[in-house]
Amino acid sequence: MLRIGLLGYGFAGATFHAPLIGHSGRTEVGAIASSQAEIAAKAWPQARIVADLDALLADSTIDCIVIATPNDTHFEFARRALVAGKHVVVDKPVTLTSEEARILARMASDDKLLLAPFHNRRWDGDFLTVQALIASGRLGQITHFESHFDRFRPMVRQRWRENTQSGGGLLYDLGPHLIDQALLLFGAPQTVNATVAAYRENAQADDYVHLQLGYPDKQVVLHASALSALEAPRFVLHGRRGSYLKTGLDTQEDQLKAGLRPGQPGWAINPPGQIREVAGDLDLRAELATLDGAYVEFYRAVAATIKDGAPFPVKPGAAVSVAEILELARQSAEEGRRLPYVAQGW
Repeated sequence: MLRIGLLGYGFAGATFHAPLIGHSGRTEVGAIASSQAEIAAKAWPQARIVADLDALLADSTIDCIVIATPNDTHFEFARRALVAGKHVVVDKPVTLTSEEARILARMASDDKLLLAPFHNRRWDGDFLTVQALIASGRLGQITHFESHFDRFRPMVRQRWRENTQSGGGLLYDLGPHLIDQALLLFGAPQTVNATVAAYRENAQADDYVHLQLGYPDKQVVLHASALSALEAPRFVLHGRRGSYLKTGLDTQEDQLKAGLRPGQPGWAINPPGQIREVAGDLDLRAELATLDGAYVEFYRAVAATIKDGAPFPVKPGAAVSVAEILELARQSAEEGRRLPYVAQGW
C-alpha cells in the first residue's frame, strides 16, 4: 500500500481525496495535516493527525503528499514537497500561473518524482463515454463540441473559493477540468476567446465563464455558470454523421458528498445519453449507455507509477497547458478579443 499524506481537510480533502485514497485498494491515508484535526481524526482514526506540512515532510513512511489547500498556496507547498523528495498530487489548478507550473514540472522531472495534477474528471462516466464515442467514429468528423458545468448557486458564500485573492472564482475552479478534458480530446487549440464575468449580487470572483477554443476543423465551447436554474446539456457533440447529447453531471461527486464510497452498490452509475446517427439510408435515434465513472483509478494510477514504475496518465505538461489557456482566457476577457494560442510547454 502506498502511504499518502493529505495536506488540507476542507471540501476537496474530505470529499474527494481522502475517500478515494482510502478506497482505491492500493493507497492509504497515512497522515493528515489540517486545522480541522478533530473532524479528520474522527473520520480517519487510523491516520496520524499532524500540525502542518513540515510534519508530513518529516514522516519517512509517507511517500506522496496530496495538496488540497486554497489555490494560492499550491505552488509553494508543492515546491517544498518536491524539495523534500516527496511525490506530489496537487488539486486543480496546480498553480495560478503557467510559469509556476513550469517550475514544478521541471523540478519533478529533474528529481524523477511524480507531479500529478488532480484531473479526476478524466474519469467522469460521461466523459469516458464521449472519449469512446469519438474514438469509435460513429459520429464522423466532429465539428462542434460543447461542455457545460452549470449549477444554481445564487447566494455568494463566505469561503476562499469565492475570493479572488485566494485564486477563487469559476475560471480557476471548474475551468481546469473543462480545459483539460478538451485538450485530452482534441489537443491544443489555435485560438482562445473568453467571457469571464461576475453576475451575482455581491460577487467578488467570477461566476460565469464562457470559453471558445478554435480549431481548424471544429469549434469547442466550454461553459460554467453559477446561475443556471434549469439544466443545460452536460455534453453536446455534433459530427458529419450524427450527434450526441448528455444531460446531468457525473454522479460521483454527489455520491461522495452523501457518504457513498467506491465499490458500494450504485456507485458511479449514470443515466444514458441520446445519440442520432445519419448515414445513407440509416437514421438511428437511440439511448447510448453511459460508462461507469471511476475516480479511484486516479489513485490506483498514482500507486502504479510510484510503486511499479508505470507511466502516469496525467502528465505535468497538462498542468502547464491548462495554466496557459487560463491566462489567455483572462486576457481575452479583459481585452474583448480572440487570442492566438502557442503552447510554450516546459
